[in-house]
Amino acid sequence: MRDQPLVLFVGHGSPMLALEPGEAGAALSALGQTLATPRAVLVISPHWETEVPTVGTAAVLETIHDFGAFPPELFAIQYPAFGDPMAAQEVVEALAAAGLAVATDPSRGLDHGAWLPLRYLFPTAPMPIVPLSIQHQAGPEHAYRVGQALAPLSQRGWLILGSGNITHNLGDWQQAHRGGTADLTYAQRFADWIHTQISAGQVEPLLHYRQRHPDGVRAHPRDEHLLPLFTALGAAGPGSQASSFHRGIRDQVIAMDSYRFTQP
Repeated sequence: MRDQPLVLFVGHGSPMLALEPGEAGAALSALGQTLATPRAVLVISPHWETEVPTVGTAAVLETIHDFGAFPPELFAIQYPAFGDPMAAQEVVEALAAAGLAVATDPSRGLDHGAWLPLRYLFPTAPMPIVPLSIQHQAGPEHAYRVGQALAPLSQRGWLILGSGNITHNLGDWQQAHRGGTADLTYAQRFADWIHTQISAGQVEPLLHYRQRHPDGVRAHPRDEHLLPLFTALGAAGPGSQASSFHRGIRDQVIAMDSYRFTQP
């Protein structure tokens, strides 16, 4: 029996995940096989930043190859996704009802932070997908509030999908690829701390991770890749039960930990 839709936070890593799934891609595929097809998917990617929450309302979703210097095979990948303007309007109304400013974009497609995990979870894209932007300048508490506004959607058959990474320091990633000798053990320490807080339902320390953990700033010099986690936490709601369906470090420094949130 397939599970009902829920709230997810997934690690998407680098675009190479599409060609080299590894354990993270295998975990996404395995989870997708257990999920009932949701009414629609709302995907929050760190690679779409705007001043206010912006909802993609396109009916046809372009596969955006928002990266360079990768193998040509990556640029040939197309994810057969479609949107639904009426479903997108539900997202607009949910955000507006919570008192949040909201805008729409009739042409936005799916960047790699969105289509990478979706391609493993739902290879044939059988349901409408609606992208939602993040607001880096507004910080974790704003991202959490956005999630709270979206909570009613998950109760109406939507899957809320936050995509990012538990650690994301591109400088350290580049050093590792060049064979640098920097101590990168902080990535696992920080991922373990995040896991402890999520498992215990401790939202407040997570929202202030930059002050609460000594490796917080190094783990996220710029925190756009962690903001979708806070949106997922807000959408899951108080009392939700979190479980990790994958934990692991990729490319020495990118924590790919992924979580599902369900109500008891």
